[in-house]
Amino acid sequence: MPRFTTTDGTPLHYTDEGAGLPVLALAGLTRNTADFDHVAPHLLAMGIRLIRMDYRGRGQSDWADPATYTIPQEGADALALLDHLRLDKAAILGTSRGGLIAMVLAATAKDRLLGVALNDIGPEIAPAGLSVIKNYIGRNPAQSTHEEAAAFRARAWSHFKGVPHDRWLAEVRNHYDETDAGLVIKYDPRLRDAVLGDGAQPAPDLWPLYDAMAGLPLALLRGDASDLLTQSTFEAMRNRRPDAHAATVLGRGHVPFLDEPESLSTLKDWITDL
Repeated sequence: MPRFTTTDGTPLHYTDEGAGLPVLALAGLTRNTADFDHVAPHLLAMGIRLIRMDYRGRGQSDWADPATYTIPQEGADALALLDHLRLDKAAILGTSRGGLIAMVLAATAKDRLLGVALNDIGPEIAPAGLSVIKNYIGRNPAQSTHEEAAAFRARAWSHFKGVPHDRWLAEVRNHYDETDAGLVIKYDPRLRDAVLGDGAQPAPDLWPLYDAMAGLPLALLRGDASDLLTQSTFEAMRNRRPDAHAATVLGRGHVPFLDEPESLSTLKDWITDL
C-alpha cells in the first residue's frame, strides 16, 4: 500500500497508476481515492498518469489532529506528495473539496500546476448544499448493510438518473465499512468539528482564488441538479473564463461520477490542452 509522510509526520495513502501526463485527483470532503474509480480506466486510456491521495483522516490515511483538517493543510499535503514523487508539476482534477484545494494552490503555488479541472465546485457554494453536508458529516448512516444503503441512496438521490443498483452499491462500499454494529464511515468523525468549527471554513470570497487560475487550462463540470454549485454561479465562471472547457452533466447532482459522456468529452479536451 503506497504511503508517504507529510511535513508534519502524518502518513498518507496514495495510488499512482499509468504513465504520461501527471494528473493528481483530489476527492470530496469525506471521500477517498475511490471517488475516481469510475473515471480511472478512461483517463488511463488517454495516456494519463493518474495519482490519487486520501486526505489526512480519510480513507486509508492516518488520522491526525483535527485542527489540521483544513484546505490549506490538505493543499500542502498535495504538494508534499508531488515532492515525494519528484514531480515539479501536475494537473489537478478536483471534485468538490478537491476543487477548492486546487484553487488555493493556484493562488499559492501556481508554478506547480499544469491545469485544473473542477468537478461540481466553484467560488460560490450554495447554502442548500452546505446544509446537506452539515447534516451528515461525521455521522454513521442509519442503514445497517451496504445493500440497504444502496437502496436508500437510489431513493434519496432520485435526481441522479439511470444509475444502476451495482453503481450505488459500489459507491456505498467505498464510503462505509459494514460491521456487526452497522455501517461505519471511512473517515475520522472528528472531521465534523473541524469543518463546522471556526477557522476551518474557506475564505468567504473565493473569486480571487478562481481568478488565480488565469492562464492554466481549465475544465468546468456541473451536475444539472447540483445543490452545491448553482447554475448562475456556473454561468459566471464560464463568463469569467470563456476559454474553459465546460459542460453541464445531465441527470446528475452533486457530484457527477465523471464517466458520463459529457464529463469524458470535457476532460478529453482539457487533457489535449494540457
